[in-house]
Amino acid sequence: MRELDETAAGGPIGARLAAWRLRRGLTREDLASGTGLPFDYVAALETGDEWVDRRGRLAALAAALRLDVADLTGQPYPPRGEEHAVVRAVAFQLRRRVARLHPNSAAGLTLEELAKQTRAAAQADAVGDEHALALALPELIEAADQAVVTAPALGRTEAVRLRVQVHVLGAGLLRRLGYKDLAWMLLHDARRGTREPLPVLVEEVRLLIDLGLPEYALARAERAEDAGAGWELPVLAALAQAMAGRRRHAEQLLAEAAGRATDARESAMVVAARAAVAAEYGDAEEAAMHARASELTVLDGAQRSRLLMVAAAAEARQDSADQAAARLVEADTAAPLRLRLDPFARELVAALAARTTDTVQVAAVRKLAERAGLR
Repeated sequence: MRELDETAAGGPIGARLAAWRLRRGLTREDLASGTGLPFDYVAALETGDEWVDRRGRLAALAAALRLDVADLTGQPYPPRGEEHAVVRAVAFQLRRRVARLHPNSAAGLTLEELAKQTRAAAQADAVGDEHALALALPELIEAADQAVVTAPALGRTEAVRLRVQVHVLGAGLLRRLGYKDLAWMLLHDARRGTREPLPVLVEEVRLLIDLGLPEYALARAERAEDAGAGWELPVLAALAQAMAGRRRHAEQLLAEAAGRATDARESAMVVAARAAVAAEYGDAEEAAMHARASELTVLDGAQRSRLLMVAAAAEARQDSADQAAARLVEADTAAPLRLRLDPFARELVAALAARTTDTVQVAAVRKLAERAGLR
């Protein structure tokens, strides 16, 4: 269970790391030894001269301090602005829904209308519009639950499919907000009356990665393979392998994903994944190379924002802070709330605030920090 502490309200990971280390009675040498990370890196994190941009390192630090990773990232973040407040409020509505054992059996939306609204929610998710997704989800989940109960026999299969899709969309939003326990409950709820649906298994892999549990993510990915999968599953498995320090295995999985891609968009997403995996095992130059090679124009807003954030992190690691800031601002334009709620993006914003020198970029990073609640 996540522990409560007064350092959880935003700001860089290093500040929370120092507070928790002292609370645990550890020295910096103890923490470095317990994580396998360089002492200089741990010290620089705590003083604000370094930042966390790798899931594996975040997981190692959390494990050494006997914490959930959210205790170091500070999620869920205090609402900043009306849209963020609306998005966060949805978590409480979904918690009430999950706690209710039986859905309302009264007829709700027709299957055609449910399918239409589910497509709209999926599109909001793809472009990174967390606000529109959050507004749609509570009623959509209720309607999907009702549809499974009230649909005629011929429509039951479609009702179950839509219910799974809606629950996965909800779990994804909750995961990104930091309500990972609630996301897991929603995914468990999505399994009712079905065998293990592939979309649920794939979202569980994402959730386990975000929880800092790569080995569990890989085990779940193997189960998902048995259910049949496309390019996305080996991409997620590659990220988990990179978190665990197994670069060769990650490269093999990325090659497999490239072979499964069926169009320009999927191919571009695999290239973007190559950038993220390279960043995870600490090769900023390779990450930047893959980011430049990816075709941004075929990516949806959320994926474009994510790729630009990886590119920004790679530029920052190569001491190109102004270029990194420009990429980060571009990522914020593509999917604002999605970026500002990402713990690694927030880390980078805080790091660039002290490193950017170009006057225009300095102002842009400061505005981004303010909108994210980091200053």
